[in-house]
Amino acid sequence: MWGYLSVLPAFLAFSAITGVWSVSVNLTEGFPYISLCGSYPPQSCIFSQLLNMGAAMAAWICIIRYHQLRDWGVGKWFNRLILWTGLLCALGTSVVGNFQQKNQLHMHLVGAFFALFMGNSYFWLQLILVWCTRRLPQPGAPWVGPLRLGLCSLCTILLVTMMILHFWPLRSASAACEWAIAMLLFALFGLFAADFSCLDGCTLHLQPGRLSSPPASPTSLQIHL
Repeated sequence: MWGYLSVLPAFLAFSAITGVWSVSVNLTEGFPYISLCGSYPPQSCIFSQLLNMGAAMAAWICIIRYHQLRDWGVGKWFNRLILWTGLLCALGTSVVGNFQQKNQLHMHLVGAFFALFMGNSYFWLQLILVWCTRRLPQPGAPWVGPLRLGLCSLCTILLVTMMILHFWPLRSASAACEWAIAMLLFALFGLFAADFSCLDGCTLHLQPGRLSSPPASPTSLQIHL
């Protein structure tokens, strides 16, 4: 039984992949980096909106995954490490969209580092967690782990290859690696649809602070999302 929370990662993967490829550019001078495609209007407007929406969805997915792992019994410090790595990836994605390459190159590169490298690290941490708790019942389908391992391994290889080719310099080949990495990261986020398939929904639970006066009944507010 797949709940509505499974739609979020699937929609992120589909919308991001189709949206990024919809940003076209002149290919007569070689295969371009994604950032170059989103540097000039009107593509830059679509590029910024797309990445901001994707960053918001990615952050929400990371938060849902954090609570799923917490309820699963994962230790707080490691779970928070995974969460913050994912949130840095989402933040970097937003920075890439808002600070275009031709306007703010240094901030753009910082955002790209967080989006690509932190994103890859986020999913490696997920794999490390699964391996450490392999004797426990795993959330999601059994095929998710091997597929995630394969995609993470390929993503890591492409990251290293992209850096080598960029400084070679073989920029078109490096750009092709960047496009492949982006597609892999979108697919990895989409895999959370299988992990969230066992979730019926999520609840926002608000509690008063210690110094506030005791509220009337009920003592907390729960909102089912």
